Amino acid sequence: MIKTILLISLGFLTFAIFATIYRLVKGPSASDRIQALDVLGINIISAVAIFSVFLKNTGFFEVILLIGILSFIGTIAFARFIERGVVIERRK
Repeated sequence: MIKTILLISLGFLTFAIFATIYRLVKGPSASDRIQALDVLGINIISAVAIFSVFLKNTGFFEVILLIGILSFIGTIAFARFIERGVVIERRK
């Protein structure tokens, strides 16, 4: 029963990931694309967590942490790029 629920939830997450990728490519503005990138990271983290529970393996927790950190840094970098035009400001 639990395995069936996990597989169904992975199916829904796969659909959500594809819908988010569509919004990432087709987004009308850059801020929509950044938001879609953040949602994509959250969906991937959720999928890896469900897959980890399905396999009864805790080895994927480091992968979840790494994806979360990279998603956060990427979102911040893109938002700063849109706001200021550069990610890292150089002072002369």
